[in-house]
Amino acid sequence: MIRIPPYLRPGDTIGIVCPAGFMNAEKAATCIQVLQDWGYKVKRGKTLESNSANYFSGTDEERLEDLQSMLDDDSLNAVLCARGGYGTSRIIDRLSFRKFKKKPKWIIGFSDITVLHAHINRNYKIATLHAPMAAAFNDDGYMNEYVLSLKHAMEGKSAVYSSVPHVFNNKGRATGELVGGNLALIVHILGTPSELKTKGKILFLEDIGEQLYSIDRMFVQLKRTGKLDHLAGLIIGGFTDMKDTDRPFGKTINELIHDHVKDYEYPVCFGFPVSHNKENYALKSGISYELKVGKMKVTLGD
Repeated sequence: MIRIPPYLRPGDTIGIVCPAGFMNAEKAATCIQVLQDWGYKVKRGKTLESNSANYFSGTDEERLEDLQSMLDDDSLNAVLCARGGYGTSRIIDRLSFRKFKKKPKWIIGFSDITVLHAHINRNYKIATLHAPMAAAFNDDGYMNEYVLSLKHAMEGKSAVYSSVPHVFNNKGRATGELVGGNLALIVHILGTPSELKTKGKILFLEDIGEQLYSIDRMFVQLKRTGKLDHLAGLIIGGFTDMKDTDRPFGKTINELIHDHVKDYEYPVCFGFPVSHNKENYALKSGISYELKVGKMKVTLGD
């Protein structure tokens, strides 16, 4: 049984932390201002103010300490990860969720934060929020429907998202717990204590900047481990900025994925707006959703 953290109300406090890659504090300034305009207080983590000179927002110990303090802080109602990148898996096994279990709060983010979503889902059965992060607020992004979907999700509003039909869709209807995130990270945590259980669930996948052969290899691994065998439904989000080798792989990204999933009988939709691009709806990971893949329309609602 999934536990749902309390939804946010005006006056609640959101912590902002960088558990993985570095982010300049200035790039999070608009996000912080908008969160305050929405009526929330904001607590900045040390890793957001970091003066790190390398890829990470701090050493493993610094990132661990910062995220741990956010998880343990009873004054916080949510923790927004400012950016992803890489690095959460380097600290995940040293995090303590003892206090977090007693008083859950919403963990928000995507990309590398997939590790946190999966780990919390697998081990603690607490809902989290796969959603836009700080950079999405910039350049008036805070006014678009995708960033606003984060606001609505934090407030506990139900949503029905839609996407256009795709030639590779497999029509049908499914209800199940929604899990997923970045494909590379989901494959990365296979065989670890963070590995997702997918049987009977609706799985969503997205990725960015990978070689086509690498995406193919990751789907082969998902199939070999049985992660695609007993799904309730499958959502293929944005696979953006894909790369090809000098000697072409020979298929588009959607053709490649379709070849791996075409024989499954459950509903499958392609092109759903969850991605590293602007089109990235907030999804409550661990919550039950209904997926309808029809001839004229695809909807996903909680």
